Amino acid sequence: MNPELTEKLKYLRLVGLCAHWDEYLLLAAQKRFSHAHLLTHVVDEESRLRREHARQRRMSSAKIIEPRVMETFPFERQPKLNKKKIMALYDSFNYLTQAQNIAWLGGTGCGKSGLATGFLIHAINQGYTGRFVRFSELVSELYAAVADHSEAKVLKHYCDVELLQIDELGYIEVEPVQVGLFFTLMQRRYKKRPTLITSNLGFSEWRSFLKNDHLTAALIDRLTETSHVFNMKECGSLRDKLSQEP
Repeated sequence: MNPELTEKLKYLRLVGLCAHWDEYLLLAAQKRFSHAHLLTHVVDEESRLRREHARQRRMSSAKIIEPRVMETFPFERQPKLNKKKIMALYDSFNYLTQAQNIAWLGGTGCGKSGLATGFLIHAINQGYTGRFVRFSELVSELYAAVADHSEAKVLKHYCDVELLQIDELGYIEVEPVQVGLFFTLMQRRYKKRPTLITSNLGFSEWRSFLKNDHLTAALIDRLTETSHVFNMKECGSLRDKLSQEP
């Protein structure tokens, strides 16, 4: 390919065509593609590459700490978990189109975060924007935003994400201003954007760390109204136990 053509393809941002020009010409010669067939193939490949690059950008923006996909979740080790209902939600995307939250409540290591992350990655792969954040990091970020008066910007960022995963609710106690900001976020997403939530505490125990009976009750009311809740308290830990010395 001559330099002039290379520059034109770069200007048009046809990076796939620029990178694979010789490959496409060779394939066309080997397969005896017609001009129309070659053009169709090039357009299809460019479209595929752009979709993949966009998916990779969405994955990077999601800031997922431990990427886990549903295909590897060990349902056989959690027989008390309603796999049929989980997979029906996962496959249908109804929770996304209807802005329904999903909450997994249960003990440490039972697979709550893995399931939620599987949903998040699946949505990202299908073209939705997503974001993973631990509850402790979220409320700290909201609290810090108050100091420089950027809370509106931070709230907007988390409100605009099409699917938000808030992980590990209940591991820390929060200040009143943090509770208020968290409630504001959930209120703005209410019936507009779905949220994935994991917690080691049942809803009745959320008052222990939110420290505000009124807002806690209002938050739980909104969550349960539009949520699918999976109680995993009877599910055991999936984490491998270290062997003990005799």
